[in-house]
Amino acid sequence: MEQPIIARREVTKYILEAFGHRAKKKLGQNFLVDEKVVESIAAATECGPGDIVLEIGPGIGTLTQALAMRGAQVKAVELDSDLVKVMGKTLEGYDNIEIINADILKTDILKLVGKEEFTVAANLPYYITTPIIFALLEQHLPIKRLVMMVQKEVAERIVAVPGGKDYGALTVAMQYYTEPKLLCTVPAKAFMPAPHVESAVLVCERRAKAPIDVDEATFFKVVRGAFSVRRKMLSNALKNMGLTGEFVSAWLERAGIDGKRRGETLTIEEFGVLANTFK
Repeated sequence: MEQPIIARREVTKYILEAFGHRAKKKLGQNFLVDEKVVESIAAATECGPGDIVLEIGPGIGTLTQALAMRGAQVKAVELDSDLVKVMGKTLEGYDNIEIINADILKTDILKLVGKEEFTVAANLPYYITTPIIFALLEQHLPIKRLVMMVQKEVAERIVAVPGGKDYGALTVAMQYYTEPKLLCTVPAKAFMPAPHVESAVLVCERRAKAPIDVDEATFFKVVRGAFSVRRKMLSNALKNMGLTGEFVSAWLERAGIDGKRRGETLTIEEFGVLANTFK
């Protein structure tokens, strides 16, 4: 028996009503009901038969189904136990899906997916997007690609260029670890219930090698310091690392960077120079 396509509005409405499930605001639940967007996300993972995909926040199984139909081995991690029960029914026709009722931030991902390369697919709740992204990247997991639905504002920050208002610590971190590209924007009406903001889908290819040669801990310490106070000159912002003005002045001189510049004007390479001249 052919499974109904969950991404269709009428099917999602039926499922939610049948299980008496109301979207939980505190968990950022908004169910995607645009079949074309779901197919675009699934296609962007470039997964095929046997490929491992870690899905974060599968909800009622909308994207999970599309990934499974491409033959991927899907490991779907869902925090809400009520939705795990729903997926037990909506995805019962697929034998290539494993549903895990857990908090992704407390999950041993390597134990779950093994040591082979895998792809991440996620519709990230707005309230916890950044912690999840950093948790995935900082562990140096064998991720080859991340395909993520995030708030449009967050997506703009991730793909920003130096000098713009959106450029910040998140931009530098994501572009250090990955090569992010905007796939598409998704209007609020594509969800049930409709959120108050627009969303966007990002495809982030994991870099085989970092774009600069630095001590990673020092590099990110410097980045956090530079952005600790927005719109402040580097000579002032970097003092928030617990440094004296005299130390910062000498450091900037060693690096050949003007202390009157602001953190949002520095390229990743320039942050690398700062990290490598920090003593």
